[in-house]
Amino acid sequence: MLFKTDPSQIQRFLEDTSNIRTGSTPGVYFPQNADEVRDIVIDAQTTGKRLVIAGNATGTTGGRIPFGDYVISTEKLNHIGEIVETGNNLATLTAGAGVLLEDIQNKCLESGWFYPPDPTEKLCFIGSTIANNSSGARTLKYGPTRNHIARLKLLLSTGEILDLRRGEQYADASGTIRCNIPSGRTLEFDIARYSMPATSKHNAGYFSAPGMDLVDLFIGSEGTLGIILEAELVLRPAPEKIISFLIYFSTLDDLFSFVSRAKQGDYGVEPRALELFEKNALNFLRNVYPEIPLDTAGAIFLEQEATEQTEEMLLESWFELMESCNAMTDESWVALDTEEQRAMKAFRHELPVQVNEWLSHQAESKISTDMAVPEASFRELFDFYRNRCQERDFRYIIFGHAGNAHVHLNILPKNHEEYLEAKKLYLDLVDKALQLGGTLSAEHGIGKLKAEYLVKMFGREGILEMVRIKKYLDPFLMLNMGNLIPLEYYETC
Repeated sequence: MLFKTDPSQIQRFLEDTSNIRTGSTPGVYFPQNADEVRDIVIDAQTTGKRLVIAGNATGTTGGRIPFGDYVISTEKLNHIGEIVETGNNLATLTAGAGVLLEDIQNKCLESGWFYPPDPTEKLCFIGSTIANNSSGARTLKYGPTRNHIARLKLLLSTGEILDLRRGEQYADASGTIRCNIPSGRTLEFDIARYSMPATSKHNAGYFSAPGMDLVDLFIGSEGTLGIILEAELVLRPAPEKIISFLIYFSTLDDLFSFVSRAKQGDYGVEPRALELFEKNALNFLRNVYPEIPLDTAGAIFLEQEATEQTEEMLLESWFELMESCNAMTDESWVALDTEEQRAMKAFRHELPVQVNEWLSHQAESKISTDMAVPEASFRELFDFYRNRCQERDFRYIIFGHAGNAHVHLNILPKNHEEYLEAKKLYLDLVDKALQLGGTLSAEHGIGKLKAEYLVKMFGREGILEMVRIKKYLDPFLMLNMGNLIPLEYYETC
């Protein structure tokens, strides 16, 4: 098995998109199969090593950054199986943890199938998207990654393999999970005793729900409970056609009315994605797209699945809804063919490019949010973001997943004083989202960067519930220590 210690060869494992720059590791393992991963874990038991499980450096919260721990790269766990039709208009595909999401999506589409989860970053590993319960624009219709996982193969820090198929292991009425595993041991523990937020997207802490499936405990646990080796993914038939719109509005009231009515299905529409760009975000994009109207308050990007038979009817329905919400119809953009849709996707993805270009000329990094709230509180959180930033004369942009009441605020400090003030404001933003019944993280996860804030969401007792489950499934406290749970809480349980 390949093991690297040369600093020049392992530097990339000390980085992701979180801007954490203080990581260190004695070395990086590159296992090619489950047996080699198990050998690493058994050695770690006897030597007291801690292990960080590394994806492809696309995370934003420092989850894969080691602080003196050894690293297991999953990049060579990249086997990918064949598509198997299972009936009921569904199919499955088995993939190793290190397969690129982009490769999975391409393989599916070539065969007329479709894997719904669509995080913006397509070069992430599938194992990482499962460990992080990743989502994306299509979550509005299809839900997050957990909805599309039929089976997980995992390795515990004890060296035991779990091969969990959805629908076989549930929490009982008292909240206890009992699971016989191949080693002959029976796992028996209670699920976390806390409530989950009433949001359509949530990725902060261990999943807990009455009667939950054991598979769902590991999805979104950020590699702290077990190492994902491979997964069986659920596929759906690829849509026959996609209609895409970029719709401008002259007022935010009209924009939010449009979002609400589109989600309700007015005029028979059924969007699979509803994405928001407020005015400041559009101003960044105007550098590349000067045709963006100057008098717009914001825009909505949307996608609608269609067939040859329904396309014309759905187009008429969307135009009727646009007109009823006072959309800037003449200035808006509709994409029906592949080339136009590719151009519209390029528009969507240009925003982070422009923001990063601006940041490259600044001394400070951005402060960004990933909170979501229940739908009824969406406008209140949005206005809170805008008002607090305007009060401080911050430069900022707001964009993201309006269909899930989940937008990202990026504060762009001009100097260090503004950066420190923005960090203080971030705490107020977290408090507001939680006050509204929201979640600290809707899709990016907690990692190491936001672990201290998770205490605000679940309280001390909630964090200790996570510690209890972590210690039961990872008794060596070996895996991804520092992710989710602040390290000091291990000393009190």
